[in-house]
Amino acid sequence: MIAPDPDRADARVPLPALAPASAAATPPPLDRKARAARILEILDRYFPTVDIPLDHGDPFQLLVAVILSAQCTDARVNLVTPALFARAPNAAAMARLRARQILPYIRSCGLAPGKAKAIAKMSRILVDSHAGEVPKDLAALEELPGVGHKTASVVMAQAFHEPTFPVDTHIHRLAGRWQLSRARTVEEVEHDLMAVFPRDRWNTLHLQIIYFGRQYCTARNHDPARCPICSWAMSKARAGAELHQGLSKPVRTKSRRARASAPRTAAQERGARERPAPAARPARPTKSRRTAKPPRSAPPKRLVTPA
Repeated sequence: MIAPDPDRADARVPLPALAPASAAATPPPLDRKARAARILEILDRYFPTVDIPLDHGDPFQLLVAVILSAQCTDARVNLVTPALFARAPNAAAMARLRARQILPYIRSCGLAPGKAKAIAKMSRILVDSHAGEVPKDLAALEELPGVGHKTASVVMAQAFHEPTFPVDTHIHRLAGRWQLSRARTVEEVEHDLMAVFPRDRWNTLHLQIIYFGRQYCTARNHDPARCPICSWAMSKARAGAELHQGLSKPVRTKSRRARASAPRTAAQERGARERPAPAARPARPTKSRRTAKPPRSAPPKRLVTPA
């Protein structure tokens, strides 16, 4: 089974009672591994078991379900896959279908035309290059159409039970909030979390973090003081910035004086030298006052002499 999309309303877990305030009063551990151990204990108490909502019968069907789950609810995927898998239960049968034949089965899913093309092409590659089987290799999975690093990690974890740590938007956010990673990139978060959590817990732990992030540590309208983990794991500076800016990842801003006094980087210095100097603006001509013309004198009268 696979990790559910954290924003889906159909993936629900019963909410236990909030942790008592005395637990948050314990001094937070400064070491990352000690902090991770305390977080793991809390997650086990809140989510001792995690269920995977997508239905599948083998690794190929799991891979197809994961591709369909992008921008779509798990409930919707479970509604469309029975008919699709009845028509094409394996890679060989799916490879015989064209994208336009797959599309009617998955039309109600988001991004259906692109997914139909990816599933058709992916199935043909499995038949031609992998004897119709899903490869048990992360790099080989990532080369398939419609399969990214997170999808490949989920398949490796749930279909082949290989230790992986798929990182989604909730895990990315919470790793930064809990000071387990600087959370600048997904790759950095994955590396940092693998370093502090036990390897035998990766496959279930990432699901626990997703459920916790969706129900207790949301991106918006989050009160760190009431969160069972953020109340002690989040820095006061970040908590204040989140409350002030209303963002799950506050934007660091510099004052005008700090920006002016900051030393230039090598790239800035090089750009300043290579940038041509602005051309001098030509002087504007001064407007001369128009001299008043003398009034015209009346033309002399012609004297008409009688003939």
